[in-house]
Amino acid sequence: MHDQLQPTGSNSNVVHARGLTRRYGEGATAVDALRGISIDVRSGQLVAVMGPSGSGKSTLMHILAGLDKPTSGTVEIAGTEITELRDSKLTLLRREHIGFVFQFFNLLPMLDAEENILLPLSIAGERPDDGWLEELLRKTGLTDRRSHRPAELSGGEQQRVAIARSLITHPTILLADEPTGNLDSKTGSEILELLRDSADAYHQTIVMVTHDARVASIADRILVLADGMIVKELIGSSASEVLEVMSTLG
Repeated sequence: MHDQLQPTGSNSNVVHARGLTRRYGEGATAVDALRGISIDVRSGQLVAVMGPSGSGKSTLMHILAGLDKPTSGTVEIAGTEITELRDSKLTLLRREHIGFVFQFFNLLPMLDAEENILLPLSIAGERPDDGWLEELLRKTGLTDRRSHRPAELSGGEQQRVAIARSLITHPTILLADEPTGNLDSKTGSEILELLRDSADAYHQTIVMVTHDARVASIADRILVLADGMIVKELIGSSASEVLEVMSTLG
């Protein structure tokens, strides 16, 4: 049995998950995707979640986002326990507290870059802070591309739009699922630099799922999953150190 991470006890935790299990199916065909995971994520941390295929990292991400419910265990986001929330309240919580960045950019093709960035505010019926919008456009290098539609943007530019969209609401936590998985290495490096800078400059809390050691190495902490459990925590590790740990897991 592998040791689970211990609670930090810090009041600055924006994610507080305890005893998460997730079982799919029943009886002899049941699959345990998570087997008792407990984690805390402090405000302003960038945490990477790694593991072999089938280790449970995507399931964990979905549960932290409230997109799936654990079979047992609890998740608190910004002090609110989300696993028992009704769908309407969960939708409001996600809108207020959670930003998403996916491998595939999920932009609306009929909207230009600026309209895609502002979409979460438009859905909520809120007006943008013009100063924050302009800063995001500048920080993401999109000031001159704001009126372009997704088909007129490169893959890296589309992911920059997706990141700006996720930050426009000042979310409590940004959840990134393989954010560089659909990009070439140079463009991916630029996106990683943008995520790291978001944590450092804006104190943005980020949890990022990745299978890439180079991507994970930008994180403050790396949680390594195997067979639905956290088997290792790495602090400030290089890509080569991460690869060495991953090689022991096959």
